[in-house]
Amino acid sequence: MQLYNNILYVGFDDTDSSSGMCTTYVCAVVLEKLKSCGMTLKGEPRLIRLNPFAPYKTRGNGAVSFRLVLDNNQTIRRAKQIILDTVEELSQLNDPRTNPGVVFYQGPMTRDLKEYSMKTVQCMVTLEEAETLAQKIGAEIVKYKNGRGVIGALAAIGCPLPDNTYELIAYREVNNYGKVRRINEDSVRLMDHETYPETFDNLDEGYMAITPHTPCPVLYGIRGETKEALYRAQELIRSEEPIERVMVFLTNQHTDMHLQAIDRIAGIEKYQCYVVKGVVNSNPHVIEGGHVIFNLKDESGEMECAAYEPTKRFRDSVRELAPGDEVTIYGGIGNKGTLN
Repeated sequence: MQLYNNILYVGFDDTDSSSGMCTTYVCAVVLEKLKSCGMTLKGEPRLIRLNPFAPYKTRGNGAVSFRLVLDNNQTIRRAKQIILDTVEELSQLNDPRTNPGVVFYQGPMTRDLKEYSMKTVQCMVTLEEAETLAQKIGAEIVKYKNGRGVIGALAAIGCPLPDNTYELIAYREVNNYGKVRRINEDSVRLMDHETYPETFDNLDEGYMAITPHTPCPVLYGIRGETKEALYRAQELIRSEEPIERVMVFLTNQHTDMHLQAIDRIAGIEKYQCYVVKGVVNSNPHVIEGGHVIFNLKDESGEMECAAYEPTKRFRDSVRELAPGDEVTIYGGIGNKGTLN
């Protein structure tokens, strides 16, 4: 493999499942192994959140990528073997919905690759599209099972980041997987008070929001505008259980990259995210489960919109809408065809 500027791009996705593992953790383990062999990482690893309404996503729908500085074919072969062995070892291959894919690429960031990546963040992309592009640009793909993870792996390599944030993720020791996470909540509130708005999404109506609710390796994740803010926040958090490792990712989270502006309701399609303007055409009403529903219309058509229960107090603002109100809606379309 002839390297372009001595850089090997690596991307992978779909290693986790609803019952465990995390693709970012696989990335962190891979990078530790590569660095221990004397290999050099260029820049931060990237965590690219893909289309949040894709029906085949596992949990967070995030793919990872990173750049290695390598100077000879022997090192390239060794790096690839370490990566593939680790992905195979840690992926949840017994889960029918887990279909990892790994991509190795050594060329320039082409226009086709960037456009494909943006499409993967905003729309639906098929595995055939990913494989066709990989062949065109000379990227090497490795598939496990049906290999659907290749879609996100390739997108994570090529995704442009004109705007970005960072996420610091702390991981648990293996013997604590599946147990209650032991984080001092008062320290999280203090951290939020001291670092907001440089960090964000730390609390949800006063309760700790940095810990996941699945048996995955993640202990907590802090999101912020700069790496420096994340490190300051980390110093303020008191963990009452050991931390195995920490990794900071460059990411597209909270950049609204997944949203695409559209000027006609009739043009909206399932499994995509939009910014659309319209007029409220019904009184908001509450349905079973605490969800608030109303209709939105423009000259091209009408559709149902929802503020679901997990949005909590946001629903109070939605309830105040009245027929005739002109609004701009930011949301996505799921399987039921409701904009939320």
